[in-house]
Formats: sequence, structure tokens, C-alpha cells
Amino acid sequence: MPTSIEESVKDYYGKLLQSSADLQTSACCTAQAPPRHIADALGKVHEEVKDRFYGCGSPLPSSLAGATVLDLGCGSGRDCYVLSQLVGPQGRVIGVDMTDEQLAVARRHLDFHADRFGYANVEFRQGYIEDLAAAGIADDSVDLVVSNCVLNLSPDKPRVFSEILRVLAPGGELYFSDVFADRRIPDRLREDPVLVGECLSGALYIEDFRRIMARAGCADTRVTARSTVALGDPEIERKIGFASFTSLTVRAFKLPLEDRCEDYGQIAVYLGTVPGLPHGFNLDDHHRFPTAKPAPVCGNTAEMLGRTRYAPHFEITGDRSVHHGPFPCGPAERTADDATAAGVSCC
Repeated sequence: MPTSIEESVKDYYGKLLQSSADLQTSACCTAQAPPRHIADALGKVHEEVKDRFYGCGSPLPSSLAGATVLDLGCGSGRDCYVLSQLVGPQGRVIGVDMTDEQLAVARRHLDFHADRFGYANVEFRQGYIEDLAAAGIADDSVDLVVSNCVLNLSPDKPRVFSEILRVLAPGGELYFSDVFADRRIPDRLREDPVLVGECLSGALYIEDFRRIMARAGCADTRVTARSTVALGDPEIERKIGFASFTSLTVRAFKLPLEDRCEDYGQIAVYLGTVPGLPHGFNLDDHHRFPTAKPAPVCGNTAEMLGRTRYAPHFEITGDRSVHHGPFPCGPAERTADDATAAGVSCC
């Protein structure tokens, strides 16, 4: 039985919003220009699908050929149709959403995209992201789970992340963009349909996200991109302006990781072989690997690079037989480029 929050979200995205221009804040928008290969893929997506897109980032990682990908809260299917091109004819993309009107748009253009791409590898299922079993998603069956500004809308986030880790295959990846808050948002604001729909009152406090992931079995998550959310609207500012909001793109892996970065004397060398990334590979906001340059890494980073689909692209030296204490790992310094100006447009 859908909750009142879920019904509110359905109404907001299925009935009230007719295009991204109807949004009242920049929370469900993305300010960053996509990489060239993503922009090229977007150029082949039907205009109606793109017009009904509501997202806050670009949760589309590298090295996806042949992968099985699950998009949670796929909406009109924009990211699914981009992913269809990235995984290729040997891959598979499944979109799950609970909103009839959004799924109708996504399904209406299945044949259009199959004709344009030359193959059909996308399917859309109606369901709730808190119960992926009901949508037919089996244990250990997915290589990558993506989501674009949707997880904040869930009334039961611990269950969502638990389900994600259930369906991911060992070494699989969660890669998502969402809005996070610098504090816990009062429950009373979850009754405001605009604040919910604008991805604000359901935004997770970043430290609670870390705790939820740890309880679900993921001890180390990484931020790959961030931008400040501008509220803009005076009435929304009056209601929830006491908090600050940030759009983050986050990655996590289904791996047996430690809750701290530990030093085992391991070295990673990027081979320059990920398609489109000949000069370097960014794991997160403080791990860039220039091609052919050896870099000391913590045990967790060695696992992320050596026991996932990225393994063919890296040479990892060393193991965990000798421990040297904590590894000096930390996020990069923020720059002025991280800030998102008010009035940013959706793509």
C-alpha cells in the first residue's frame, strides 16, 4: 500500500509537473555539462523523454559495455536510453518507477529508440524502489544501479539501500546523484508536497547516509561530484532556508571494505584503457589516476579498482599481508567551480 508521501510524489511528478521548466528550485536540475560521449548519447534521445526529465546530476559512470544496469526512479526514461547506448547490444537496462504518467512517456518511445540504436535492450517496470523483489529484480543480478535525484523521495531509505545491495552482484556498483542536507530535516516538513517534490524535505543528512550504508553492509562510499543547491523561490526559502543543500554524485561498491582507509603498501597504475579516458581516471573527488603513473592507494581503493569491472584497466601491486597503519586519505579542497549559481537550467 503506497504511503501518503509516495502518493504526493506521484501527483507531483505525474500530474503537476509537465516539464522540467515547472520546477521551482534548482534541486532537481544539473548544472554540469555532461562529458562528450554522454552529450552525444543524449542527442539521440527523443525530445519528449528529455523534456520530462527531472535530475540533479549525471550518474553515468565509465566502462559499461555489456553491463546489466538498473535505474531506480527512471521516470520518463532519459537515463535509461542513454545507458542503452553505453552498455551496447550485449548489455541490458531496466528502469523501475512508480508513476504511471512517467512510465507512459518512457514506454511510448521504446520503438523509436530501438530503431535509432539498431537494437532493443531497455525495459520498464512499474514498482517501488523499496521493494525491488516485487519488480522481479533477483539477488546478485545487476552490475550497476543508478538513480538520479530519486532516493531522497523514498519514505524508507534504509530499505532502499538494503535492496540495492541485495540486487547488486559481488563487485557491483551503486552510482547515483541526489540532494543531501547539512542537518536532519524535521518530519513535519515531509507533509509539504512542494518541499517533497522539489527534493528538499526528503534530503538525507549526509552523516545519516553514511550510517545507513554502513548498516546495509557498505563501509566506504565516495563522492565524485558536488554542487550547491540554490533554493531561489522566496516561499520555499521561508519554509526550509534554515538548512543548506548540496547535490552529490556518489559511488559505492558491493565489496568487503573497511570503515577506514588502511595502508597495506599497495600501488595502483591506470593503464589508460577505459574508453574515452586515455589520459586519466577519476575514482572520486580525491583519487585521480594519471595514465601509467604509479600511485599509493589504501586497501579499500585497491579493492574498488581491482575487484570490480574496472580491474582490466588497472595494475594493482601488493596485497594485505602487511599492514602499515592508517592511510592518509581525504577529500579534495572545494573550489569556486563547485558552486551552482541560482537560475541554473535543467538539461
